Formats: sequence, structure tokens, C-alpha cells
Amino acid sequence: MPRELLKRIAPHARALERHWYLRAFGSHFTDPRLWSLQRRGVTAGFGAGLAICFLPLPVHLPLALLVAVVWRLNIVAVWATTLLVNPFTMVPIYYIAYRVGAEITGRAPHAFGFKLSWGWLEHGLGPMWKPFLVGCLACAIVCGVLGWLGLELLWRWRVLSRRYRVRRPASTAG
Repeated sequence: MPRELLKRIAPHARALERHWYLRAFGSHFTDPRLWSLQRRGVTAGFGAGLAICFLPLPVHLPLALLVAVVWRLNIVAVWATTLLVNPFTMVPIYYIAYRVGAEITGRAPHAFGFKLSWGWLEHGLGPMWKPFLVGCLACAIVCGVLGWLGLELLWRWRVLSRRYRVRRPASTAG
């Protein structure tokens, strides 16, 4: 993990107290746990960010900030992960969520043709919203848990392998 790079670009918790636009939030943003690079905050923030990605509303970043502050997760990890859904990746991600929801609900997937009209919103989007929302919820839960667990295991493996590499030459030298 590029810890030194992240430490250089992430703001220090006490430096945030000087910004006038953050004073209204009091000490919520100056909690050191929100900015530290400890395993628990970063891995849980990664999982929460992946789960937030699948919400079909344009409120990813404010919701990510709220989740990070309430659960004391790393803000940078949650925000960076929510940016995985962007205008280029939005259509495939939400289409996969729709297909998953169609499988879960047992409905056959409909052909998708978009027209910007009231008729399309009434008749084209109508049969799709239930499988879409079920798929978004299922994908959010599965991807959030798998992302958290995967990064947690990867982090632990890297720490253990680094400790083994550092300890091994010292034990064989004697």
C-alpha cells in the first residue's frame, strides 16, 4: 500500500479546523479515525464505498461522507471507492444489477431501448424498476461484503508476508 503517498496528499485532521466552511460541522471532520490509514477504517470504508456505488441515486458522495462520519471510516477510502461508478461505468454496472434482480425476482429481462419521452417512462421503465432495485440491493450487499473481506484478507496477507520477509534473514543469520 502506498502509505507515504497517501499521507502526503490526505489532509491532516487538525488542518481541517482552519477551513471556515467546515466549522459548521464542529469536530466531526477532525476525528483522526476519519483520516488515519489503519486497516479497519480503510477496509470497512472500501466495502461501504462499494455498497454505496450500487445506489441508483445521484447522492453517492454526500452519502459516503455521512456513512464515513457516522461509522468512523476512512473518508478518502469511501469517497475514492464511490467514484468507481462514473458516467463511463454507470450503464454496465446498473445493467448487471438489473440482470441480477431479474434472476432473483424470477422475471424475464426486458429488451432495453431508451427514448426520452413520457411514454417510455410509463411503459418502458415500469416493468424494470422492481428487478432493478432488487438487483441494486443484492449487488450492494454482496459487493460491499466481498470488497471488505477481500481487502481485509489482502491487507493481512501483505502485513504477514512483510513481517516474515523482515524476520527470516535475521533468524537464518545466526
